[in-house]
Amino acid sequence: METVRIDKWLWASRFFKTRALAADACDLGRVESNTHRAKPSRDVRLGDHLRITNDAGIFEIEVLVLTEVRGPAAIAQTLYRESSESRAARAQVAEERKQMLEAGGMTEGRPSKRDRRDINKLRGRIHRFS
Repeated sequence: METVRIDKWLWASRFFKTRALAADACDLGRVESNTHRAKPSRDVRLGDHLRITNDAGIFEIEVLVLTEVRGPAAIAQTLYRESSESRAARAQVAEERKQMLEAGGMTEGRPSKRDRRDINKLRGRIHRFS
């Protein structure tokens, strides 16, 4: 196997929960392959550099193994190598988020349905059927 569709690879490597979400992320410009915006049908090859934006943050990775089969998370982590800068940046964002929560960034109680919609819109989350 020399190439795999990028939406299949993103799903198999567990960056997105479903292949449809991976395709939507590509359509919205949240996936770049070798500094070019990736369409869902774009082929991934060994050694490609991807920049992926999802709920967990921004990942800058290099493709090491190609597969179309979704396996356990431990195996999925061996499909790519994340850069140390990417790892450090995601840790920094997580720390800032934690400090904001400790400083009283959250209100009392659970957010209402309307609040959740506003939060998701603010974060730029993907809404498949909206």
